[in-house]
This record gives sequence, structure tokens and C-alpha cells, in this order.
Amino acid sequence: MSTKIALAGNPNCGKTTMFNDLTGSNQYVGNWPGVTVEKKEGRLKGEPDVVIQDLPGIYSLSPYTLEEVIARGYLVNQRPDAILNIVDATNIERNLYLTTQLAELGIPMIVALNMIDVTRKNGDKIDLRKLGEALGCEVVETSALRGEGSREVARKAAMLAGKKAGEPPHVFAGSVEHALAHIEDLITHRDGQEAVHHHHADGSRHEGGIVPDHLARWYAIKLFERDEKVREELNLPDGIKDAIESTIKDCEAEMDDDAESIITNQRYAYINRLVSTCVKKGRPKGALT
Repeated sequence: MSTKIALAGNPNCGKTTMFNDLTGSNQYVGNWPGVTVEKKEGRLKGEPDVVIQDLPGIYSLSPYTLEEVIARGYLVNQRPDAILNIVDATNIERNLYLTTQLAELGIPMIVALNMIDVTRKNGDKIDLRKLGEALGCEVVETSALRGEGSREVARKAAMLAGKKAGEPPHVFAGSVEHALAHIEDLITHRDGQEAVHHHHADGSRHEGGIVPDHLARWYAIKLFERDEKVREELNLPDGIKDAIESTIKDCEAEMDDDAESIITNQRYAYINRLVSTCVKKGRPKGALT
């Protein structure tokens, strides 16, 4: 059995450079099923049983662009063994938006803080331990362009296979967490309803809930956002749909905002707090003091 690692990150974060560095000429390029978006996968140099699946560059796991739909479909349904999330260290706020979403998928993850040579040159200092603790995964410095740290981070990602994912970051305010916990209960039947058998697209089956436990948080957030694609996919019974909707409406009334904006704004607020505690902006080398 080969280990599958998904390479995920924003456009222009150095993902292609890293993919080429990790796989060399051991690449297969095709298209994702039914679309003209390029699909690249390759074997890790020197580790033929580790397959690296390059996902399209995306800013978010929302279902608005074809690339986002492909990436999230792969992560949710094909379920790689680990995620290697590449974050552009020079543009950390914007990049961490996707990171917080990836951390909610219940898949073991490692973050490659890429272009670290540039941040060093700028005199910025990033507290890797603090950042990792908050995100629930290890953070490793890399410079794909200089071939620094790429192999190491890929090997660490491969070692995460079969392990339990870290605790996802605590991104949302109390009232939102309360609503999400309620939605999780409804879709995993933790509230004592009778067990039902569910067959998934990948052939797996689980007792009890409508969604597998490891994906409960991800689905709860998506349902809270009234994500159409997820609603279609889950095809929930009316009783559960109504209960979810009233939970969302209560939270919207309390926060005086619509659900999707609540989630987006709180993600950004969380990231701003995180960056302000983990990143110390320095003076570029050679700058006039």
C-alpha cells in the first residue's frame, strides 16, 4: 500500500517548485476526471511507496471555483493519508486562511513555511512552536527554491500516515462553537437517535451518523455556512435540516450577521491574533536604522 500525501496551498506559494523538487522526473500528468484542470502526481524521490498528489492552488475550500471543488472533493472523498500544506511565509495572513480550513478535515497535516529565506532576509522571526501548537500540527521551515527542508517535510508528512490528526484550531467565538457542536450532534446522531447505515461514494460505511466522526467538524462548518454542494451531497432528512436552520438563525440573530460572513470574519480575526503572537516583524538586512 502506498502512502498518499496531498500537496495543498495557495497559488504562487512555491508548491510547483516543491512538487518538482520532491518528485523529479517521477511524475504523471493527466486531468482530473471530467474537467480540463491538470492533475499531477508523482513518487517521492528515494521513497517509491510515497505518492505526492499535487492539488490545484486555491485560497479556500469554498465551492466557488472549479479548483476549489476539485481540491475539496479529493480531500473529503479520496482522503489522503496526510496533508502537506505549503504556506508562503512572506504572505502568512492570507495563506493561513486555507490552513485553518485544512486543519478541520481531520487529516494529519504538516505545514511547510516556505520562502523562509525571504522572511529571514526581511528580519522577520516566526515562532514555529507557537504557530504549530495553535494549528494542531508541526510547522517546518522550507525554501523550495533553494531545496531547503523540502525532503525533510515530505518525509515527516509520510510518517503521519495512520496517525490521528491534531486538534483543530479554536477559531470561532463561543456562540458559533455552540451552534457548530449542535450541528455536529445532529449529523453524527450523538443525541441517541437510532443508528442508520450510510454508504459513501468511496464504498465505506459507518454506523450511526450521517457523516463519519472525523469529518463531523468540517461538515458542521459547511452546513452552518449553508454550503449548497454539501447540502446536496448529504441530502439530510427534513427534520435535521430544519433543526440545523433554526440553530443557524439563532446564531445569526445573536451575532447580527449572516452565517457565511460570521465564519469568514472570525477566521480572519483568529489569524490576525495568531500572527500577532507568532510573527515578529524585523527590519530588512541592510535597511537604514
